Amino acid sequence: MLTDPQRQHAAQILRDAELRRSPVDPLTGTFPGIGTDDAYEIQLVNIRHRVAAGAEVRGHKVGLSSPVMQRMMGVDEPDYGHLLDDMELSQDRPVPVSRYCSPRVEVEVGFVLGSDLPGEGCTTADVLAATERVVPALELIDSRIRDWRISIADTIADNASSAGFVIGEGKDPRELDLKAIEARLTSGGELLAEGRGDAVLGDPAVSVAWLARTVARFGVSLKKGHLVLPGSCTRAVDVAAGATFTADFTGLGPVSLSFT
Repeated sequence: MLTDPQRQHAAQILRDAELRRSPVDPLTGTFPGIGTDDAYEIQLVNIRHRVAAGAEVRGHKVGLSSPVMQRMMGVDEPDYGHLLDDMELSQDRPVPVSRYCSPRVEVEVGFVLGSDLPGEGCTTADVLAATERVVPALELIDSRIRDWRISIADTIADNASSAGFVIGEGKDPRELDLKAIEARLTSGGELLAEGRGDAVLGDPAVSVAWLARTVARFGVSLKKGHLVLPGSCTRAVDVAAGATFTADFTGLGPVSLSFT
């Protein structure tokens, strides 16, 4: 366990890295005793800092929820982060790559909540009952840790490596088999990645229920109007200036994001 001053120091290191677009060494090297609880508290320090400066929480994301992503990042459990209003991107406005350290895109089936979710004891049935619509989504991830050399504590502290998101219109989840949704990520006509909804903990609604139970331990709840990104059903793909990425989902349609 870290002391509170150490947690505050770690949070400042990550804030400075994001502000300067200059990644830093893994926190696990700088703070050898850092654990998962420390990392979530560090994340919350920076979320509170951004909220105090005027940002609003718009939802949450689950990271590393598929075996593909866990192998890619060298971890064996999911994590979560916050989605803020200043992270929302538009399909109509290209995003400057220079805003980020080492950006990548992920393909996700997002959940827009029509009512609050319970915390402890939240089930998949609760998630489906509370979801207003599921939406095609692209998450922009970024690591303030140099070369993506992250452990689970590093990425948790770094807001689960979250940096931005864009969503499409979506549908009522009861109209779809969420586990069977197929997604294809393309750019310039080239197929970059593909996957299914069941790549996310067997069912993306299971991931949302896991998130509701997990954040409750930290006094956080998933509320009406929030967007929840349950995790990527494909591998992450590096972003380059000039590229446009389109994710197309069976039953949900496409969502795109361009970069300059």
